[in-house]
Amino acid sequence: MWKRLKNLNTRQQLYSIYFIAIFLPISIIGTFLLVNNNRILTNYHHDLLYSDNQRVKTILFEITTQIYNISRDIASNRDIQEILTQFHGSERDFIERVNEMTILEQYEVNYVDVEVIEIYTDNPSVSAYKQFIPVDENIEVLHWYQKALSQASLFWLSMPTKDRFGNEYWNLSLVQRIPLVRSGGNAVLVLKISDNYLKARIDSGMYKTTLSVDDNLAFFSSDREDYGQPQKIEIDLLADNFNYSGDVIIDGIRYMAEVSTQKMNLSESKIYITVLDSEAYRNIRSISNTNLLIIILSIIIPAILVHFFTVYFTRRIFTLRETMHRVSQEDYVITDSLKGDDEVSKAFADLEIMVEQIKEKDARMYETLIKEKDLENEQQVMEFKMLASQINPHFLYNALETIRMKAFTTGDKEVATAIKLLGKIMRYVLENTGTNFTTLEKELNHIETYLAIQILRFGEKFAYHLDVAPEISLQKYNILPLLLQPIVENAILHGLEEMDNNGKLRIHVYQENKNLMIEISDNGCGMTKEELALLKQGIEIRSPEKSTSIGLYNINQRLKLCYGEQYGIEITSQPGAGTCVKIMLPV
Repeated sequence: MWKRLKNLNTRQQLYSIYFIAIFLPISIIGTFLLVNNNRILTNYHHDLLYSDNQRVKTILFEITTQIYNISRDIASNRDIQEILTQFHGSERDFIERVNEMTILEQYEVNYVDVEVIEIYTDNPSVSAYKQFIPVDENIEVLHWYQKALSQASLFWLSMPTKDRFGNEYWNLSLVQRIPLVRSGGNAVLVLKISDNYLKARIDSGMYKTTLSVDDNLAFFSSDREDYGQPQKIEIDLLADNFNYSGDVIIDGIRYMAEVSTQKMNLSESKIYITVLDSEAYRNIRSISNTNLLIIILSIIIPAILVHFFTVYFTRRIFTLRETMHRVSQEDYVITDSLKGDDEVSKAFADLEIMVEQIKEKDARMYETLIKEKDLENEQQVMEFKMLASQINPHFLYNALETIRMKAFTTGDKEVATAIKLLGKIMRYVLENTGTNFTTLEKELNHIETYLAIQILRFGEKFAYHLDVAPEISLQKYNILPLLLQPIVENAILHGLEEMDNNGKLRIHVYQENKNLMIEISDNGCGMTKEELALLKQGIEIRSPEKSTSIGLYNINQRLKLCYGEQYGIEITSQPGAGTCVKIMLPV
């Protein structure tokens, strides 16, 4: 392959390298990532759908178990047994007997999942009152009533109900025959679960949920139009435990579906739970299209850049080649020029130098003059460099030391001390300009030198105290240089400047939870909540309109860039109680 590349021109080589190094890898990796991402997103939505299906299943188990326990209590209640088995002399006697019994009203009032309790009986002395309903010819022929009389076990079914406005809705209902031991009569208990309660518990708003029982008629659905209708997903009602996880097309819309079966406790009935997601594939398609666009841009943008660079580079190569060809034909007039600092520009520059050297051989009479001029220019440059090299930090230190000694000689020790401290500060600043780290000991020594100058300035207006924890070894800790001086300067200028005396500045260095903590606190005027909030905002987000808090902003940004986002500055303050600036660094 490399031999074939060598036989191509520069333009073809660059395009071939783009195809091999960029187009093919991005296409292959992008296709793999696109397919894998699509699979991961599909599994993710399937998992969410499965979780919601299990959530509905858990809620149904909880509700139906409670309804089953209520039905068991009602069926075994002695008062209800007596009402159903005894012969009541009159309707008034029956009503009085029912009114004495409050257990059914308590169930309907205390259990929000119970909508209606109905007890059907063929006892001729029972009247239609409250929960008791006499069985007539219309009820006797009903399928569920015949089924309840023909089997001892309970069962569940969807039962239509009309409200007082004539609107039909459906309830999941438990049907159970009440065994009447001391009578040859029949009684059937019907417990209807509240549809509103099911909607409040089950409907999440994210998915379309449909619930049906054995006959596959929906007793609950997120869409009211599906009530009392068969499930829109084909369900094998004969299967012992029907489950389905996949895709379905309903009314031309592709859904992600999750279907499961819940067997009811002590019953042969089964509830089918269907959860549909119509947004899953739309979301997956949207994310996949975005990823595909990124892949296409990742191919197109480098292709455009490579194309323009290839045109630019080959044009420069062609210019260099044409110029060299003219020079080889003894045409020394170079009209073209290549600007830049790359190898082609340097080669062109070398060509120009070569042409100039050839021209110089034809004009040797000017060689001596040119050399003398070059030597004169070089001598001036050297003299300038020598002059500039004399003005360096050592000169400044020596000058300050000379001034200090003169002040000391004249007896002005305070000025001499100030100049000495200023020299130490200048040396520290210049030595650490451009460096990344210094020791904590050198930084604290620099702060003490700075504070000494401030004390010379303010006199006894304030005092400072440096408190270093015993476990801290100042020589072993490295920190960013010139980190503490702006904070100390703020404490003096903004916190202690208005105080006439008794100003206190404390620098506390200690270790906490594997972090190096440096607290700089003062007992100055402090700040209000509004001023503190404004200062904190200026530290995190620099405003171009404001010049305040720039030093603190720069320190905070240096800490975050060097150590990470979890490190930085924390400020607390109270009016009249002073301000504390806490710096957190990694050990």
